[in-house]
Amino acid sequence: MESMHAAALRFELWVPDSRSLKTKRAAVRPIVDGLRHRLHVSVAEVDHQDTWQRAALGVAAVADHPSRLEEVLDTVERFVRRVGTVEVLGVERAELVAPDAGLEW
Repeated sequence: MESMHAAALRFELWVPDSRSLKTKRAAVRPIVDGLRHRLHVSVAEVDHQDTWQRAALGVAAVADHPSRLEEVLDTVERFVRRVGTVEVLGVERAELVAPDAGLEW
């Protein structure tokens, strides 16, 4: 039986130089696109869509082994923290567990 491991990250971000929703989205869009295209994870803006200087991103990843999943999540977090246009206010991690551990895919 193959195993599957999934997890999610939530980033609370501050966009200090933003003076409008347009400039906020211009700061957040490269993060979203970079995560999708470079790291091949699912990502969406999940909160604060109507707030100029705040953003919340949700990121989901799936891997075949827990250590590989942890590696992906660490890489995602480093990527977001290195972006100079936003400050990370907080990060939450959650492992997604299948209700039946014996479930075959």
